[in-house]
Amino acid sequence: MDTYYDPKDLANFPDIGKDAPQLWEKFMAWYGAVFADGALSEREKALIALAVSHTVQCAYCIDAYSSACLEKGADLEQMTEAIHVAAAIRGGSALVHGLQMRAHVHKVSM
Repeated sequence: MDTYYDPKDLANFPDIGKDAPQLWEKFMAWYGAVFADGALSEREKALIALAVSHTVQCAYCIDAYSSACLEKGADLEQMTEAIHVAAAIRGGSALVHGLQMRAHVHKVSM
């Protein structure tokens, strides 16, 4: 079945740097530094990335960070919990934007 997101395309991600190699190299250096052990472990960063991948709905990122989480020692329970945290924040942010709606309604109803 053909879909917009072909999992095989993820392996071609470096191709995006072919026409701007200097920028690609800078991005990859920064990206590597971001995901290195620091105040947070590589495992914790992979779990954060997996959660964010779901909130931005990037199918390629979901595949990549699901694998990264497993490689860094996370288990399915931890990965699922991280996704629930992201979903709770996403849902809460939708609800808190309701304050904008309420303020607008009160303003235009007067």
